[in-house]
Amino acid sequence: MENLTSVVDWSRLQFAITAIYHWLFVPLTLGLSVIVAIMESLYLKTKSENWLRATKFWMTLFGINFAIGVATGLILEFEFGTNWSNYSWFVGDIFGAPLAIEGIVAFFMEATFGAVMFFGWNKVSPKFHLASTWLTAIGASISALWILVANAWMQYPVGMEFDPAQMRNVMDDFWALFSGIAVNKFFHAVFSGWALAGVFVIGVSCYMLWKKRNQEFALMSIKTGGWFGLIGLLLTMYTGDGSAVQVARHQPMKLAAMEGLYHGHVGQSLTGVALLNPDKEWNNDEDEYLFEVSIPYGLSILANHDMNSFVPGITDIVNGFSINADGDTINTVSYAERIERGKLAQKALGEYDAARKAGNTSAMEIAEKTLRENYPFFGYAYFKDVKEAIPPVGLTFTMFRIMVILGSYFLLFFVVALFLAYKKDILKHARWFQIVAMVSVPFMWLCSEAGWAVAEVGRQPWTIQDLLPTCAAISQIPVSSVVLTFWMFAAVFTILLVAEVSIMCRFVEKKSKEELYK
Repeated sequence: MENLTSVVDWSRLQFAITAIYHWLFVPLTLGLSVIVAIMESLYLKTKSENWLRATKFWMTLFGINFAIGVATGLILEFEFGTNWSNYSWFVGDIFGAPLAIEGIVAFFMEATFGAVMFFGWNKVSPKFHLASTWLTAIGASISALWILVANAWMQYPVGMEFDPAQMRNVMDDFWALFSGIAVNKFFHAVFSGWALAGVFVIGVSCYMLWKKRNQEFALMSIKTGGWFGLIGLLLTMYTGDGSAVQVARHQPMKLAAMEGLYHGHVGQSLTGVALLNPDKEWNNDEDEYLFEVSIPYGLSILANHDMNSFVPGITDIVNGFSINADGDTINTVSYAERIERGKLAQKALGEYDAARKAGNTSAMEIAEKTLRENYPFFGYAYFKDVKEAIPPVGLTFTMFRIMVILGSYFLLFFVVALFLAYKKDILKHARWFQIVAMVSVPFMWLCSEAGWAVAEVGRQPWTIQDLLPTCAAISQIPVSSVVLTFWMFAAVFTILLVAEVSIMCRFVEKKSKEELYK
């Protein structure tokens, strides 16, 4: 059992570090590709060489980032087969479909039209080249769509049916994969990429202003990146609101962990700033926070768009307690009952298999009926205690606040950047803002990574919500192999990241000395 725990923990760490590194490249790819397409569109419309030089400058940075992102993304997908083979067997027919489409359609678009975008200057017509640039950007977003559809399905598994004969899930409704969670997750991720790219463009441009090089080029880029990033951030906030509603509906435990909420109320307040009580458990009487500053009715509005609605806390959910729209107390399925019903489902699956092998049709029917009645709680049978089904509250709570606080900061950041950019020559001399802009670039990545951590850590311990916990999803491999590959990947990814940053910095330094604006 100790070795199993080690394999689970190290496999989770390996997947986490791969995802963290990969997500450093994805949002910049999503945003910068659209900025490049917008700039080339302006070039084709105005025939201004300034826009052409801007297009090629930012296109090169996009290309450097895209190449590294592909490398980390491929490794991430392979890990499902190497470290999580039980998961791949259990739901491979469903999870594999969107990933296959992503590889066949989206990656094909990115590779084909990306080649024309980078190497087709003066070889194809200007309009065809522009179309290729836009199709590359669209291909990047389509790639994100299918990956996020697959991820959203793990959060809210729909469109499938369990086949006891195969002991695995099979797809019965492909279009069900485009659930509310999937749609909100896709747009939230893409628009956050727009915001990140906007901050990146402003930060790099402010470096040129700080060095007093290509100042007009920098101002032109800041205006483009500022408007693009501001629009992206506002849309990110809008889709984030939609995501909160979906999480409240389908993953209430994640929402409770995001808030560090143990006992919910009607008209539940939203915690703004707080310090969690480390001694608080789901079943003790300790206070939730050592101190807090909250917004009255905020969480009820965020979760249900109703200031008088009830939002359950962790203890409420574990005990199976809730309140309906009429204010009446109702009982949902408690975690203790879910564990028992999960055991019934797994026992029925074993009886079904034994009856099938014996050719006992009537016994198969009885076992299948019991299995289907209790299958929604199949994964809970792997837990010995209800505590095992509660996500890491402290980490989820902290990451959510980092995301929200930094997101609010960047809203102000974009407004100030645009205000200064349109005030003649002020931004050229605003050394304080130039430094703030450069320093803000890594914080935008921190904001993006924090959002991803909320989504993934908040649904632990599940690989598939309610159906398959991480302890049952791993491969039977030696822990030494996982430890070895973890450190190998950590070293390789770090080298790739350092190489990308180094190449980008040298490119920006070199090009900033050239005349980019006439």
